[in-house]
Amino acid sequence: MKYFHGLIVNGCIEHETVQYVLPQFQLLAERVGFFLWNVQMDDDSRLFKLAHILMKIIPIELEVMHICYTNLKASPSVEVGHFIEQLLETSPEVLREYLIHLQEHVVTFITASTSGVRNIHVMIEFLLIIVTDMPKDFIHHGKLFDLLARVGALIGEVSTLVHDLEEKSRNEESIDETSRATLDLLEEKIELIKEDLKHVYLKAPGPCQWCFPMNDGPLFMHLLHIHLNDLLDSDSYSISLIKEEIELVKEDLEFIRSFFMIAEQRLYKDLWAHVLDVSYEAKDVIDSIIVRDNGLLYLIFSLPITVRKIKLIKEEVSNLPEKVPKNKSLIVVNSPKKPVESNSLTDGKIIVGFEEETNWLISKLTSGPKDLDVISIIGMPGSGKTTLAYKVYNDESVCSHFDLRAWCTVNREYNKKLLVKLFNQVTGSDLKFGEEIDVADKLRKQLYGKRYLIVLDDVWDTTTWDDLTRTFPKVEKGSRILLTTRQKEVAFHGRDNTDPLNLRLLRPEESWELIEKRAFGKKSCPDELLDVGKEIIQNCKGLPLVADLIAGVIAGREKTKSVWLEVRNNLNSFILNSEVDVMKIIELSYDHLPHHVKPCLLDLASYSKGTEINRDVLKIYWRAEGLVEQTELKSLEEVMEIYLDNLISSSLVTAFNELGEVPTCQLHDLVHDFCLIKAREEKLFEEISSSDPSSSSDLMPHIVTIVSDKEHFENNSFFLFSSKTKRNSGEHIYSLLITGDKIEDRLSDACHLRDLRLLRVLDLDSSFMMVKDSLLNEIGMLNHLRFLNIGTEVEYLPSSFSNLWNLETLWVKNEESTLVLLPSIWDLVKLQVLNVTACSLFDLDIDESILIAEDSKLENLRELGKLVLSYSKEIEDIFKRFSNLRELLFVLKESWDYLTERYWFPKLDFLTELDFLRVDFESSNTNDSGPSIETNWSWDFHLPSNLKKLVLSDFPLTSDSLLSIARLPNLEELFLVRTIIHEEEWNMGEEDTFENLKLLNMDEVTFAKWEFGEKSFPVLEKLQLWECHMLEEIPANFGDIGSLKIIELVNSPQLEDSALEIEQYVEDMTGGDALKVEIFCSGNCRSVRRYLH
Repeated sequence: MKYFHGLIVNGCIEHETVQYVLPQFQLLAERVGFFLWNVQMDDDSRLFKLAHILMKIIPIELEVMHICYTNLKASPSVEVGHFIEQLLETSPEVLREYLIHLQEHVVTFITASTSGVRNIHVMIEFLLIIVTDMPKDFIHHGKLFDLLARVGALIGEVSTLVHDLEEKSRNEESIDETSRATLDLLEEKIELIKEDLKHVYLKAPGPCQWCFPMNDGPLFMHLLHIHLNDLLDSDSYSISLIKEEIELVKEDLEFIRSFFMIAEQRLYKDLWAHVLDVSYEAKDVIDSIIVRDNGLLYLIFSLPITVRKIKLIKEEVSNLPEKVPKNKSLIVVNSPKKPVESNSLTDGKIIVGFEEETNWLISKLTSGPKDLDVISIIGMPGSGKTTLAYKVYNDESVCSHFDLRAWCTVNREYNKKLLVKLFNQVTGSDLKFGEEIDVADKLRKQLYGKRYLIVLDDVWDTTTWDDLTRTFPKVEKGSRILLTTRQKEVAFHGRDNTDPLNLRLLRPEESWELIEKRAFGKKSCPDELLDVGKEIIQNCKGLPLVADLIAGVIAGREKTKSVWLEVRNNLNSFILNSEVDVMKIIELSYDHLPHHVKPCLLDLASYSKGTEINRDVLKIYWRAEGLVEQTELKSLEEVMEIYLDNLISSSLVTAFNELGEVPTCQLHDLVHDFCLIKAREEKLFEEISSSDPSSSSDLMPHIVTIVSDKEHFENNSFFLFSSKTKRNSGEHIYSLLITGDKIEDRLSDACHLRDLRLLRVLDLDSSFMMVKDSLLNEIGMLNHLRFLNIGTEVEYLPSSFSNLWNLETLWVKNEESTLVLLPSIWDLVKLQVLNVTACSLFDLDIDESILIAEDSKLENLRELGKLVLSYSKEIEDIFKRFSNLRELLFVLKESWDYLTERYWFPKLDFLTELDFLRVDFESSNTNDSGPSIETNWSWDFHLPSNLKKLVLSDFPLTSDSLLSIARLPNLEELFLVRTIIHEEEWNMGEEDTFENLKLLNMDEVTFAKWEFGEKSFPVLEKLQLWECHMLEEIPANFGDIGSLKIIELVNSPQLEDSALEIEQYVEDMTGGDALKVEIFCSGNCRSVRRYLH
C-alpha cells in the first residue's frame, strides 16, 4: 500500500482514479501511528489491537486491488506495470491472511447460532482453498488477473456481509430480507466461480498414480473407515464443501472392504492391490482439500475422478461370485478372527521356575559384605531377567531389609531424567529440576547413610553404568545394586564382590507350566492336546517371553488339535537363537490379532519403554486418535475394554490392577521394539527430535511425537510450526504430542498451529510451553480436535473455543491461576473429560447472579475436575446440567452456613451416575468473622447412592459424619487424607456398617483411638495406614474379618507390633497366610499416593 501511495504522489496514477480511497489512507495512517507510539499496552492488548488494525487495512487493500484490476490494467506506465506484477505475486497470500483473520473474527464476535453464519464459514473455506497454494502453473494464460479480481470482489462482499451480521448479532437482531438476499446472491456467485474454475480458469493436471505405501492393507482400510466416519460426524465447515463426495467414497469402500473380508484375497490379488491404491488416493485427496494442500486442483479435478474410480471398482466387485453379507458387523468386517470378549485370563505377571535363582539372589541382597555390592543378571532377550528382578525386588524379606528402594529402566539412552526418576522414587516425591540443578548430588545425599537397593533394569553399555554408579555412595551399610543386562561385558565391568548370574533357560516342565497357566488359567489342559502341547514347548527354547506369547496365541483361538497343530507347524520354522528369531514369535502373535486391535497395540509404542500406562488415559487417547469405533451393540467404552482384553489375553500386554491403585498395562521391551518398527512401517507413529527435524519420514504418519531439545530448537525452523512450509510440513498428521525442554517466550510467540487442520489430538506438555492468547485462538480454529492438553495461565476460555464442537477431552495445567469455565464451556457439547489444575464455573470475585439458558447442558460430560467451589445457590443448579458425571473432583473453600450453623456441602445425590468423588477442603480458622472449627464439625453430606470411590482430604469430621458415609450402599474404596477426627476418636457402633467397602486408606489421619463393631467392615480386603502417627494401635478385631488380605503400613512404626500380632492371630486361626502385613518406611514405598493422580 505504501508503494501504491508513492505511485499516486509521483503522478504515475491519475488522482481522479483513486480519489475516493485517499481519505481511507489518511485514517489508516493515523491508526497505525497511534498503535506504534502507544507503549502502555500489554502484550495481549497489543495483539488484539494489531488484529483489529489488520481488519481495517485489508478492505483498503481490496479496493487497491480492484482499482488495479479494472482501471490500471492497461496503464502504459512502467512503474504501474511493475507494481501490478508484484500485486499478482503477493495477492493470494494477502487475501489468504485476510480470510483467516476474517474467519477468526466471525468465530469471536458473531454467535454460532446467528442465521447465515454457517453459510459464510463455508464460503470463506472455499475462497481459502482458492488463494492458498494457488496453482499458477495450471491457470490459463492471461486468466490469473481476472480470477484474482473476481476472488477479491467476492471477499469484499463477504467481508461487508460479516460486518452487517456482526452488528445484528451485537444488537440481538435477526437477519433481515436484505441480508438474506445478499447471502443468497453470494452463494450463487460461489457456485458460478466453481464452474468457471473448471472450464475457464484452470487446466486439468495430468494423470497421477497413487501407490499404497504401507504393508497391512486391512489395517489401513480399517483406519480409513473410522477416519471417513469421523469426518462426516465432525460437522466441520471444510467438510461441508465435500460432504456428498465423502459419503459416496465411504459407502462404496465399505462395500468393497466387506467383500474382501469374506473372499480369498489371494484369488483377487491384483484387484485388492488396486483397491488399496485407490483408497489411499481417496484419503490423500480428501485430506489435502481439508488442509488446503493443492486443495483447488484436488477439489475441482481429482476428487470427482477418484469417486468415479471407486464406483467402477464397486461395480466390478458386485459382479464377482462371492456375495457380501447383508448383516455386516464390526467383527465380520474387520477381521476373519473373532476377538475373545472376556476378562483377561491373567492379571499381572505369572512367574514360574527359577526358585533356586530367586533364593540365591535374595541371599546375596540381604546378607554378605557390608560394602556396596553389585549383583548382575545376564540373559538373552525374553529370558526373564526383568521378571526375576521384579519378583526379588518385591519379596517381603527384601522390602523389610532395606531403608530405601528404587527401580529404574535404563534402556539405550542415559540422561538426567533417569536420575530424576530415581530421586523421586527414593524420596516419594514428584519433583522436576531445572538445568542448573545437580540431581546426581541431591540423590547421593538422599542415599548417604542409608541401606538402599537400586535396580537398574536393561543397562546396555559400560559408559551408562559408569555415569550412574557415581551417584551411589559406597558406605558400609549393606547396600546393593541389582543390574539386568543383555551384555556380559556390562555385568563383569560392574562386578564388585559377587559374580554375575547367567540366567538359565526354562526347563521343559516350567515352560509347560507357564503355557498352561496363561492359556487355561486355573483349568488343566485337555488330554487330547497334551502331545501337541509338548511339541510346542520344544519351540519355546526355554524363553519365558516366547512361552508367554505362544500361550497368548493359543488362548485366543479354539482349543482344538487342528488349531494347535497349525501353531506348532508355524513355530517349527523358527530357530530361537537370536533376538531376530524372538521377533518372529512376536510377529506370529501380532498376525493372529484382529485387524481392528492392531493399531491399539502399535500405539503403545509411543510410550517410553518400561512405562506403566494408565489404562483409562490410554483409552482416552485411543478414542481421540480414531483407533476404535463404536458398534451398534456396544458403546465405545465397551469396545475399547474388549480390545484391551484381547491384547492382554494374547500376552502381548501385561496388566496390573491392584485394589486401590490405578489400573495400568505395560509392554515387554522386545514387544515394544517390535511395535515401534511395525508402527513406522504402517506410518502410524513417528518420534521426531527438534535437534534433528530430518528424522521424520517423507510421508507424515498418523501420530507424531516431538521431543524438544533446548540447545537445537532455536537453530532450526522446527518445520511443523512453520506457516510457510507446504507439502510434508505436518499438515496431514492427526495426532501431535510435544514434550521436552521448555522454549523461550519469544520462540513460543512464533509458533503456529493453524495449518494442522486435521489434528484430532494436540498434546503440548506444559514443560515445553505455556500457551498464550494468540496460539489459543489458533487452537480454537482446529475444529477436528478430540483431545487437547495444554498449559496456560489465561483466566477465561477464549471465545474461539466455541468452534471446538468435536472436543471430547480437555486437560489444562494452570498452576498460577483459576480458569473460569462459563459461559464458553457450554459450546463444547461433545466434551466427556474436563481436567483442569484449578477451575471455577464462574468468576469467584464477582458477586452477581448467574443467568444460564435453559438448554445449556453438557450431557456427555463424564469427568470434571478440579473445581474450586464456595457456598453458592447456583452450584447445585449447574451440577444438574452435568447429569451423567461419573468422576468429580473439587476443592471446597470454607463455606459456613449461618442458617444451619454447620459447614455447607453441595447436594450431589441427584448425580446418579457418579461413582468417584474427590473433595479437598480448604479451611481458614484465623478469620474472626467466620466460624471457629470448634463450633460445629458436622457435615450434611448428600452423596449419590451409586458412589464407589470417595476421597476426602483435609476435612474435620465427627464419628456421626463418618456414619453418613458408611451408609452409602455401593462404596468400595474410602480414602481419608489429613483428616482431623473430632476428639481424636473414631467410635463405630454396630449400626456403622460399610456394607461393600473393600479398601480403607487413612493417610495422615489425626486420631488416637479406634473402635468398631463386629460387622463394621464385613468385606474389607485391604487396610492402608499411611503416616498415622497419633493412632496408638490397630484394633485387634481386624483379625476377625475373614475377607481381609492386606494390612499396609507406611511410616507408622508404632503400629507394626499390633499389625504383626493380627497377622500371627490369623495364621494361628486359619493355618495359612490369608493375611499379609506390608511395612514400608520413608523412601521404601511404592508410589503410595498414586490414587491422587
